[in-house]
Amino acid sequence: MSLPAGTRVGTVRLQVADLDRSLAYYERVIGLGILDRGDGIAQLGAKPGRPLVELRQRPGARPVPRRGRLGLYHLAILLPERAALGRFVRHLGELDVPAGMSDHLVSEAIYLSDPDGLGIEVYADRPRDRWEYEGDQLVMATNPLDVGDLLAAAGEATWMGAPAGTVIGHIHLFVGDLERSAAFYERGIGLDRTVWSYPGALFMSAGGYHHHLGTNTWAAGAPPATEADARLLEWELMVPGTCEADQALERVAAAGAPVQREPGGGVARDPWGTAVRIRAA
Repeated sequence: MSLPAGTRVGTVRLQVADLDRSLAYYERVIGLGILDRGDGIAQLGAKPGRPLVELRQRPGARPVPRRGRLGLYHLAILLPERAALGRFVRHLGELDVPAGMSDHLVSEAIYLSDPDGLGIEVYADRPRDRWEYEGDQLVMATNPLDVGDLLAAAGEATWMGAPAGTVIGHIHLFVGDLERSAAFYERGIGLDRTVWSYPGALFMSAGGYHHHLGTNTWAAGAPPATEADARLLEWELMVPGTCEADQALERVAAAGAPVQREPGGGVARDPWGTAVRIRAA
């Protein structure tokens, strides 16, 4: 039932209030480039490369409140090397953009919010041979980041935007209940749990990665995001082939979740209405 190695996160689609405002932020601060733009919609990524983030405008969409809404906690942009993350941190300092920073042992991460309050993580992984385990469980933590050492790793090179090889590394969601999220994403779709003792959170992945998906109950009691809100519209889970996509969708449908089938895959919605598009890479 587990998804195979080679499974990855694809494009993340967001609803925003003002497309021009959001594009300015994702280009200037995050360093993504516009790959395509139409009427009220734009795709961004590392040039050259596939779309990582798609923005869809809904004028008047309400910003995310401080405590959050069920749905997106953050999307996570994975840089290909630690030096690039160091250059990104220096770039944020030059722009005087505030950010959260954490050392998760398996990775080093920077946290920001876009103009609508949607969460963004930009991070770099540590080599897998440095990850530690306690039994079958991967060890992760939230420790202070050694910013000086990270900046030293950047060298003298200047941040020129997200480099080639930048991808969406994972998605992290606010959910109402961890057991129900496990029923949908682990026992349904087929992600494997990697960390389950982290307070209020569950992390899952395919192929031994630290996590392609995180779920947490840190916004418990908040309502799900609605059509009137800035929100996550859907995220893509890319699997190696049509067979794997069909099997995952069949398992989710058998568990009673709503599924819309499409050629090469389909869309399923978790218990809080978050849409995941499962399709063959």
